[in-house]
Amino acid sequence: MKWLTRILLILIAVAGLVIGALLLMPGDKLARILSEQVKAQTGRDLTLSGDVRLSFWPVLGMETGPVAFGNAKWAGPEPMLSAKSLAIGVDARALLSGDIRVKRVLAEDPVLRLERNGGRGNWELASLDANPSPAASARTSTARPSSVILEQLGLVNARLIYIENGVTQMDFSAVDLSASWPEVTAPMRLKAAMPVPGGTVEVSLDIPDLPTFSVGKVTPMSMAMTAPGGEVRFDGRVNLAGEMEGKTLVRTKSTETFLAAFGQGGVNVPTGLGRVADISGQMAYTRDGRISLRDMQVILDHNRFSGEADIAIGNPPQVTARLSAGDLDLTQAFGGTSTTTPDASSTGSTPRSDDGWSTEPIDASALALANGEIRLRADSIALPELTLGPSDLVLGLDRSRAVLGMEPATLFSGKLTGQVVANNRNGLSVGGDLSAEGIDLKQALMALGGIERLSGTASGKLRFLGVGQSEDQIMKSLSGEGALNVGKGVIQGIDLDRLMGRGEGAGGVTVFNSLTASFTVRNGDLMNDDLLMQLDNFRADGSGRVGLGRRDIDYLFTPVALRANSGSGIAIPVRIVGPWSAPSIKPDLSKVIEATTGEKLKELEQEAKDKALKKVGEELDTTITDSEQIEDALKKKLEDEARKGLLKLLGRD
Repeated sequence: MKWLTRILLILIAVAGLVIGALLLMPGDKLARILSEQVKAQTGRDLTLSGDVRLSFWPVLGMETGPVAFGNAKWAGPEPMLSAKSLAIGVDARALLSGDIRVKRVLAEDPVLRLERNGGRGNWELASLDANPSPAASARTSTARPSSVILEQLGLVNARLIYIENGVTQMDFSAVDLSASWPEVTAPMRLKAAMPVPGGTVEVSLDIPDLPTFSVGKVTPMSMAMTAPGGEVRFDGRVNLAGEMEGKTLVRTKSTETFLAAFGQGGVNVPTGLGRVADISGQMAYTRDGRISLRDMQVILDHNRFSGEADIAIGNPPQVTARLSAGDLDLTQAFGGTSTTTPDASSTGSTPRSDDGWSTEPIDASALALANGEIRLRADSIALPELTLGPSDLVLGLDRSRAVLGMEPATLFSGKLTGQVVANNRNGLSVGGDLSAEGIDLKQALMALGGIERLSGTASGKLRFLGVGQSEDQIMKSLSGEGALNVGKGVIQGIDLDRLMGRGEGAGGVTVFNSLTASFTVRNGDLMNDDLLMQLDNFRADGSGRVGLGRRDIDYLFTPVALRANSGSGIAIPVRIVGPWSAPSIKPDLSKVIEATTGEKLKELEQEAKDKALKKVGEELDTTITDSEQIEDALKKKLEDEARKGLLKLLGRD
């Protein structure tokens, strides 16, 4: 408003110069004199084209054709203000009493070019009479101050340009602007309208104390702006530099439409993150483009937050926020189906591969909306196919890469720490490095793979990476490693007691005391070869493949009855094969036969050996228990026989 006030005073001064002898001069000569006077007072060129027409009672007025007012030397050759026509009218009676009551300032097709560089503004005008005489100063100090009143200001089809440090920050066309300031003590009211994609932006602004504002001091201000898809309201304090602080409300009925109106078209706002938004709080804005929000209340669709935020305006904006929330539903924000507000009109189904994973492309464009860090504490967070309990999360955003830190998160009734990364810089990839404690294994396996046969309380570690533009591609590309440790638990669908006792294990349950395993993941297949399950009377080993991408399993599970066979144990392997939804669980008879045959052959071999040793012992008239004793027994027998023969020859028998 400071530049507007000064430009207005310049135009009024121009009108005052026409009083007296100038009133009767020809238009071209009058225009030349006016230009010379403006040049002398401001150092700027004023170009008037066409006739200059005057009126002098009761309104002292001037109308011109095309007009251009020069720019500061450092700001470039383009004029600061130009218009197709200009009309100014001043109340002659008020002028005689020393007051300036402007009846009208009307400009057709004006172009206003404002520029700031290094703290200087091109609207700052300096008179050449920088050192007035003492007498002039005395007259000025004793004179009654003149009041300036503006009854009507109108700019029709205006173009407003704002340049800061050589960079165009704002360029609005087809703007209609009107302003009114009927009394010195009355508020200045301004209205503006501008066409934008989807409709029109309309702004109304009230400044209760314009004189204080015009000299650069902080003054109250209220503002309301409506645009296609939403509105903004402000009630607080501002200064001439554009800094402000006060209560702010941003409300949208369609955030995508609202953003498009301000040049951010094509932004896809996920459901749950603010397709419809209501944001209020105490806002402060500084001249370097920084916004701070305190005591903030946020409603994004059906989700509610509170907290504070700091935003540095840019492309994209830099956001730092600390938020708290109750129960959040983000299922639709990430491609799922909301459990809170289902859309009854939606009848389509998600395309899936033969293996059951979704093949619908994942839209990860939201990762590019902003950079920064957002901390969220929530009572619960519903995501597609899983729900977090009370959680403390930190989301870092940097050039289409998001890192979600869990400090910790409550998941499947346990605690999860670590981080998950989604990177959409060169195609979408997801990865993570997580540690878990107290996880309900049945909940986890049901949510992640539809497996409901195994239950227990688990802890473990997991590192993984997946690449692809759909859920199906990511799951089939998974790689990583991890370990699992489960306390007491249950396996549904298999009864080891029946299996070991009767050779039938289908149906029933098995209760185990502990389960440990480590695994690696490659191309969507989880491989394990060291599973160990401990039971009261059994031990079970396991090895095989779990197809995360193909949602199938091929696993050999070998329980051993520890107390059977005189404590030597009996093993009956069980093979689990098939899809996750309905795997086949059967004893592996080939392994049983192989093991049984091996034991029988050993028994037969030992029996034949024992018989042979007994026979040899009888023949040698001695007891032999080991094959290594045969040679010694033979040597002894030969020695005895040789001694007996020698004695007979000597006649000593």
